[in-house]
Amino acid sequence: MYDPSDDEVDVERLRVLLLEKRDDLVREGDVEIDPNKIDPTERPDEDAQPLNEMNQVIASRRNKQRALVLEKINNALARLEQDPDEFGYCLDCEEPIKPGRLEVMPWALYCVKCEDRRNPRVSHRRRHALDFDE
Repeated sequence: MYDPSDDEVDVERLRVLLLEKRDDLVREGDVEIDPNKIDPTERPDEDAQPLNEMNQVIASRRNKQRALVLEKINNALARLEQDPDEFGYCLDCEEPIKPGRLEVMPWALYCVKCEDRRNPRVSHRRRHALDFDE
């Protein structure tokens, strides 16, 4: 049976979650990006170079994603301080965001339906072997 209290936002619980997630991200810090060449007099290993460059790209993307999440967390904490009664409600439809979504992403601004409408998911699944031929 549906209980309307299931949709109520526990603001204090979300504040604690946001602070915990922020502390975890700050404690983890950036992923170290290894330089391509340590010693300028040393000849680089041509076989290791592509792997090193790929690792640099991955580390850079992780650092950008981490910074983005930290920004979202800080913005959510600011919203929580400014207007705790409105926190946890979708900015588009103004309906409560489901508690499960807020447990995973306490910085969420939109419910799943509005988020999907704003940012439709694109399937990158290959349907045919020649789909990616240039």
